Amino acid sequence: MPSSKESLPETVVVRYLGILQVAAETPSLPAFRELVRAHLTRIPFENVSKLYYHKRYRLEGLPPIEMYLDGIERYHFGGTCYSNNYYFHLLLCSLGYDAKLCAADMKAPGVHAVNIIAVDGREYLVDTGYAAPLLEPIPRDLTVDYEMTLGRDRYVLAPQDADRCSRLDLYRDGALRHGYLVRPVPRTIEDFSEVIAGSFRPDATFLNSLLLARFYSDASMVIHNQTLIQSEKNHSSVRVLANHGELIAAIEKHFGMPNEIVAEAVSQLGPLQDAWT
Repeated sequence: MPSSKESLPETVVVRYLGILQVAAETPSLPAFRELVRAHLTRIPFENVSKLYYHKRYRLEGLPPIEMYLDGIERYHFGGTCYSNNYYFHLLLCSLGYDAKLCAADMKAPGVHAVNIIAVDGREYLVDTGYAAPLLEPIPRDLTVDYEMTLGRDRYVLAPQDADRCSRLDLYRDGALRHGYLVRPVPRTIEDFSEVIAGSFRPDATFLNSLLLARFYSDASMVIHNQTLIQSEKNHSSVRVLANHGELIAAIEKHFGMPNEIVAEAVSQLGPLQDAWT
């Protein structure tokens, strides 16, 4: 696996851009915004692939880039924070962007990966792996809170603190539900090796829950365990899926993942944990 200082092979860049349906362009803010929006709308956040590759191939690390892209093309997979943000990081570096892979603290330090990109003298936060509709790069040189709302969820990025760290909070139905603190120190993917390995422990969150999120320009489709949440503008509808069969059918219908692949992936799940805790 390449380190974060390396570029992707040209053939991989061409394939990746083809998946995003974006042409290669000289780095600029408009081109950057198009890349971020394309990644968030065409590659979902999901852990079905994590469950499937772990069960089928005993994979206990990031899927290699070719496997990652194969999964997107063949099964409409995406990934969780490490694969989605790391491979997007490598793509941006390959296209000539000044990109830093950084760590963020949640309940434990350094357990989430994000990207900080410098374009035209400004730094932007990009997170393609938080199951959040952050379709626009968010500037970090804020003087007031930056807010983004979709359905029942409101995301708030605060101005940098005294250590130049950025705090992103998720409010759901008006209550603080989750969040993280970005530390703007460049990291390599090897710095995440311990936390990635920990994400395959038997009690790890994404081996004991389901979370899939697909985003559109002003709407989203989320499956969290056996709940289907459809959001549009300021409204969300929530429906409980009655059983495993209905869950598998909903994933196939709304995310395009083959029924048999999803069935194999979720067959190992027992009592489901709350992915947001």
